[in-house]
Amino acid sequence: MMKTKKHEPLLHIVKRDSMSYKKAVLIRIAAIVAALVLCAIITMVVTGQNPISVYGTMGIGAFGTARKTWVTFQNVSILLLISLALTPAFKMRFWNIGGEGQVLMGGLAAAAVMLKLGDKIPNPLLIALMTLAAILAGGIWSVIPALFKAKWNTNETLSTLMMNYIATQLVAFFTVLWEMPKGSGKIGIINQNTNAGWLPNIGGEFIGSKYLLTIIVAALITAAMFIYLAFSKHGYEIAVVGESVNTARYVGIKVEKVIIRTVFLSGAICGIVGLLLVGGINHTLTTTMAGGQGFTAVMVSWLAKFNPIIMIFASLLIVFLSRGAGEVATNFSLNQSFSDILTGIILFFIIGCEFFIRYKITFRRGGHKK
Repeated sequence: MMKTKKHEPLLHIVKRDSMSYKKAVLIRIAAIVAALVLCAIITMVVTGQNPISVYGTMGIGAFGTARKTWVTFQNVSILLLISLALTPAFKMRFWNIGGEGQVLMGGLAAAAVMLKLGDKIPNPLLIALMTLAAILAGGIWSVIPALFKAKWNTNETLSTLMMNYIATQLVAFFTVLWEMPKGSGKIGIINQNTNAGWLPNIGGEFIGSKYLLTIIVAALITAAMFIYLAFSKHGYEIAVVGESVNTARYVGIKVEKVIIRTVFLSGAICGIVGLLLVGGINHTLTTTMAGGQGFTAVMVSWLAKFNPIIMIFASLLIVFLSRGAGEVATNFSLNQSFSDILTGIILFFIIGCEFFIRYKITFRRGGHKK
């Protein structure tokens, strides 16, 4: 009886043992260059414009004026803060996909304090209560799935994702309840006449004063998170639990306590973002105020390998692409979908290059297996 010959596959995908930092950086740079070349070709075909002028337009969209520059850095700060919030949980291998909902709940709590106490207590006390309410609301909202994970090992990805939808509907309910004027279906500018609960501008009358608070908060939390994860006992426990729950228990770490504490911290920082959006940036509450950044932050945290410092640059890149692509679409009379296409292509290359950093492809040398 003849044996059937089994040919070797044409190629094998093999996980790399390691790669030098320099080579990994070069691969990422090559991916970005390749993405820009492809986007240039697509743009040239669609618009007939010189690709260099198109990329110049992207720079103008993000940094063309002082105001655009400040708005870009404010947007970077919001995305960075949500990414930082998710990072401790991710490093612990708790996949918190609920950043969007936790931001909404923080904003809802801040808006409730503004509306109900705005004309009853001094402004410093009002802002302090708004901050406390936002932190507690975001933290408690995140702890709910953390409790189920700690006690019954439920799937946190699914539960945190579902909490987003519940948070959205809660905000929608209270928007109708508090709508101003009645029948409008939305909350107008909260305390527009008194500015009660509005977070202060920093720096006097210069153009960046209304953006600076968010940037400062992001800088402080970035530094604190880096120190917390790298040098604190809690950071060490997070790393051990992320590596192996069994090892963590063996060395005496109370895993359930670490999970709940860490996820509360994650939600609390998202709550601060909600506070900044309601009290400092928008001065109103909507179901879309987070703008999908709770999901974008997942990508930022992952791309940065949970390093808070690298997250600054990852956030800047994504915000630059988003604002720049929007400017391209506007200037060349294209709809917003075209800017999303450009952004998507670039992000696809950036994410895809991680495959070649972690794996290598080997080709068949010839011959066959019996």
